[in-house]
Amino acid sequence: MIRTARIAAACVLALSASVSLAADEPAGGEGKTVHATVIGLDGNAMGMITLQQTPAGVLLSTDLKGLPQGEHGFHFHEKGVCDPAAKFKTSGGHFAAGMPEHGLMVMDGPHGGDMPNQYVGPDGVLKTQVLNTGVTLTPGPKSLLDADGSALVIHAGQDDYTSQPSGNAGGRIACAVISAGE
Repeated sequence: MIRTARIAAACVLALSASVSLAADEPAGGEGKTVHATVIGLDGNAMGMITLQQTPAGVLLSTDLKGLPQGEHGFHFHEKGVCDPAAKFKTSGGHFAAGMPEHGLMVMDGPHGGDMPNQYVGPDGVLKTQVLNTGVTLTPGPKSLLDADGSALVIHAGQDDYTSQPSGNAGGRIACAVISAGE
């Protein structure tokens, strides 16, 4: 009888612990976090990005070093492939997420890959946070974590927010693979 009571007590404790853990797990994927290494055209790491699912979209945080000074186009691209030998063209076009037009200043835009230009100072450091409401880390048509993943791409120049299909932001100088496995 005492043994049965101990087993029952252990089961109750285990059940209450699993209920407590389930309550801490966010509903709808909120709080899901993905980390990715950003590489330059030389293939070397420049730092990390962190993407976190929030109720309003994906919060992107950067901690990067070694970028050239100036304004840079800053976009999500459609494929999770960052080949420096191909100057990151392997990441495909901008992640559109069902919106055909590029640009923060375009009537039928922006699409999910569009984000504001980012300024890098003379020290080459980019520490910023951007909330992107056009993408998600949860399953669906706006997910950055689809079968082939996606990429964060930093361009040589600034996005003009209107030119099609990519804002005339120049070459790709840095890239990070975004995937569920990162």
